[in-house]
Formats: sequence, C-alpha cells, structure tokens
Amino acid sequence: MRRTRSYAGREDWIHAPRLRPKPIRSKVLRMSHDAVNRKARWALFLDVDGTLLELAETPESVYVPPELRSLLSTTASRLEGALALVSGRTIADLDRLFAPLRLCASGVHGAERRGPDGRLIREPLDLSGLHSVREELAAYARSHQGILLEDKGYALAVHFRLAPQLADSVHALTKRIVERLGPQYVLQAGKCVYEIRPSATTKGTAVRTFMQQSPFLARQPIYIGDDVTDEDAFETVNALGGISIRVGESAPTRATYRLARVADVHKWLRELSVESLLMRGP
Repeated sequence: MRRTRSYAGREDWIHAPRLRPKPIRSKVLRMSHDAVNRKARWALFLDVDGTLLELAETPESVYVPPELRSLLSTTASRLEGALALVSGRTIADLDRLFAPLRLCASGVHGAERRGPDGRLIREPLDLSGLHSVREELAAYARSHQGILLEDKGYALAVHFRLAPQLADSVHALTKRIVERLGPQYVLQAGKCVYEIRPSATTKGTAVRTFMQQSPFLARQPIYIGDDVTDEDAFETVNALGGISIRVGESAPTRATYRLARVADVHKWLRELSVESLLMRGP
C-alpha cells in the first residue's frame, strides 16, 4: 500500500504496486506481440465515462457520438455478444445514453447486471444504511452551490465538478458518513465525485461473474477503464490472464497498458471491428 497525490490535491492510499503501463503504439489492437494469444477468443469490457465518453460537467450532459452506437453494435456482433459495459451508472441510465442499443451491462459498480438474455439482475443488498443518510447528503447539496447529489438506488454519489473548491469538504463529509455506516459500505473516489456504495460488489466482481457465463465463458478478457473505480476490474482481468488498459494521464494503476484519450479508445474499437485476430478461436 502506498500514498499518491489525487486529482483534488490531497493524498489517497492506493492498494497497488508501482506499475508503469506500456503505451499502445502502431497497430493498437495488437498492443504487443507478446500480449496477444493468437489462439484466444476475447471478451471485451468497457467502462463508459472517461473511456467511451468524454467527461462532462454533470452526468446528464455527456455527449454520445451517433457513430459510437453503431461501432459498439458491430463490435459486439463480431465478438458473438461477448461485450459488456461496466459502469458506475445505473443500467437504466446506460440504456438511455445508448438507445436503441441494449448491450450486456453492469451498473452501479456491480450491483446490477444484464446478460445476453436481457434479464436484469439486482444483487440482494441491504440498502437501509443509504436510506438513512440520503437526506443528510441532500441537505448538504442544497446548501452548497455546485454540488450535485446523484441517487443511484444502490449508491449515493456527491459530484463537485462544478465546485472543485469543495473537494475536501465533500471528502470529509462522505468519509464521516461511511465510518458511521460501518463495513457494509465503502467510500469510492472518482473524478470529481465521492460515492457511498455497498462494499459487497465492485466492477471486478461484475467482470468475474460475466466470465462464468456464456458468451463470455472460456474467453480471455480485455478491460478498458480510466479511473480508480476500474482498478478492481484491472486486478480481476490480470488474474484471469487478460489485458487491462487504463485511459488517460499517468497515474498509479494495476493496468498493464495505456491509451492516452477517449479518441484512442474509439480508434481501438474501429480497428477491432475489422480485425480478425481477436475474434476467432484457432
């Protein structure tokens, strides 16, 4: 465990070794000759905000390029359905953003999941703790201009992108609340957001569950994400012998490769949609 400087200027503890992810050059899909098993069939897991979509001032104001829907649909088809969105957003919100496309998806850091059969599965979690602190957080948001409280049902997220000067105040408040709630909940830091969520699920548990089911079963996973919220998924994918890719500026991470920006993820997907190497078995 080591200490790092966060976006808000304070110090966070990150449970990760010091890694230097390799930049992906030239033919981005291949990453390196050593990384790709030519006999593997791949499953693709994609974070959304900061990975597929540029970050925006509020969760509702993100822009979804029309061509991205078509690109995701084509890629999912080429992978025989083995593509899933893995997000901190709810699945209902993902469907709103990408409509009419409905992909396999995990929402709220693994608390919700939808497989290829379209059935929505919600983890049977005790949410009484969240209900008890919702009004406290809402009152804080009402009294501090620029603070946005996002109620995800399974989690409460306090966004301060419009009030970055309140980063330390938001952190102190949410930290106190999580300490009061006990070990059933954790404080999840993100980009200009602190989120109180159940500790039982993560993006990593979502990926592991998908990998136990068709059409993901017996494939090797690729996970692309941009944030500390994706670190559990990077760790899971690494343990499963897959490829983990972090998007964005240099930061402590468990990911083994890096793409510089959202536009590079789109380029990666365009190459994937016409590349046969990762689509088929031997």
